[in-house]
Amino acid sequence: MKFLVTLSTTGAQLTPPTNSRNLLETLEHHQVPIEYQCRSGYCGSCRLRLLKGEVCYQQPPLAFIQAGEILPCCCQPKGHIEIEL
Repeated sequence: MKFLVTLSTTGAQLTPPTNSRNLLETLEHHQVPIEYQCRSGYCGSCRLRLLKGEVCYQQPPLAFIQAGEILPCCCQPKGHIEIEL
């Protein structure tokens, strides 16, 4: 599925690369600096605030996330989203 990721600080709109498995890969593809330690939802260090839109997880993350937070290492946008970054 094609989607746009809008970065709230700059207004930049990013599209996923072909065969992107998660939001982290999209951010990396566009050279957006983001902290992460794993790629499976275990540690939570990549935690971001989701401002608009929805994401889905292939399996529920093991790291605790609060309402309005997402883990880009293991989620995929359901459509256009805006993140605080």
